[in-house]
Amino acid sequence: MAQQAGEHLGEDGHGPTIRAGPRRAIAYPVPVIGKLNIDNFWAVIPAGGAGTRLWPLSRSTTPKFLRDLTGSGRSLLQETHDRLVPLVGDRFLVVTGAAHEEAVLEQLPGLVGGGVLAEPNPRDSMAAIGLAAAVLELRDPDAVMGSFAADHVITRAKKFTEAVHTAAAVAREGWLVTIGVQPTFASSAYGYVHEAGPLEGHPGVGVVDSFVEKPAADVAQGYLASGGYRWNAGMFVVRPTVLLDLLATWHPQFAERLREIAAKPESIADVWPTLPKIALDNAVAEPAAAVGRVAVVPAEFGWDDVGDFDSLATLLDAALTVDNEGPTVLGDHHLVKAIESSGLVVPNSGRVIAVVGVEDIVVVDTPDAVLVTTRERAQQVKQLVAGLQKDGAVDLT
Repeated sequence: MAQQAGEHLGEDGHGPTIRAGPRRAIAYPVPVIGKLNIDNFWAVIPAGGAGTRLWPLSRSTTPKFLRDLTGSGRSLLQETHDRLVPLVGDRFLVVTGAAHEEAVLEQLPGLVGGGVLAEPNPRDSMAAIGLAAAVLELRDPDAVMGSFAADHVITRAKKFTEAVHTAAAVAREGWLVTIGVQPTFASSAYGYVHEAGPLEGHPGVGVVDSFVEKPAADVAQGYLASGGYRWNAGMFVVRPTVLLDLLATWHPQFAERLREIAAKPESIADVWPTLPKIALDNAVAEPAAAVGRVAVVPAEFGWDDVGDFDSLATLLDAALTVDNEGPTVLGDHHLVKAIESSGLVVPNSGRVIAVVGVEDIVVVDTPDAVLVTTRERAQQVKQLVAGLQKDGAVDLT
């Protein structure tokens, strides 16, 4: 989806570049949005998942949040950190797999000394975010936490900051707050949040009555026409104790075990495997919405979860300041030769890639694997990776 990228685009000549045909490069510098620190506000960054729809760029050993996918010279994780620094200073908790802890600290060295929580193995978002909540409940009794995925792109930093400020103020009153992104098209790839009505005392903020999983295309079109639905970007702002107490309402042992790990970190090896594998949306947000405990802050800040190569191509195309001619190139444009072609080409092996007379193609070239597909079929890359795993080609995934 095309984003409004003008608020933080520029040309500084550093890092990887995005090129389409012979044009000049566009780079993304770190956004500068002023000193807008929120008292006792903590940024929680869940950094997990393999990003299989972006294979072979994203692998289990180097998932997409550790990769530079925008041409900024910064990984998605680093960009997420950069946009949150003005809001939280050094109050960060990154929750990641034990296998990625070293890479996270290498990219964000300021987190050394308690800024990274390492999961022994993946247990989905409720365990990851819940563990951060349990740690913060002990670390800062006045804390408000915001959970922001490590692998999303936001192009309008000022609008994002405004939404987070509003969400933090509402969360202090005991609400579980989600930031709902204004839909720009009828997506069947995203979940939705339905707003039932306004939240008294907070202009522009609504009360949520339901979360909706990824709908069929015709249903999504109806959501867009109604105006009462927002994309669920998975951004939650809440006081840690409120989140854990809500969890305890429906999953009391789950909340108890998270608090046990926070109080006795040495217990994680034994306790962590007993935690349910469930998303925060299913464990807490959906049942809490049903009883009127969830608020939504509507926002328009250019959001993309970079879920596949079609999404990535759209995002990069929106960054270009001139009309697209030829395929967009993420990497060294000198390695791509194109005639009457369009799409996305990622040269990542040093080889020359030539495309002639093909529309909306996706070519990703890495030293040990080459992907060729179309933007329309980009979602199916996940199936390909599943097939490789089934065949035992673990070294490729």
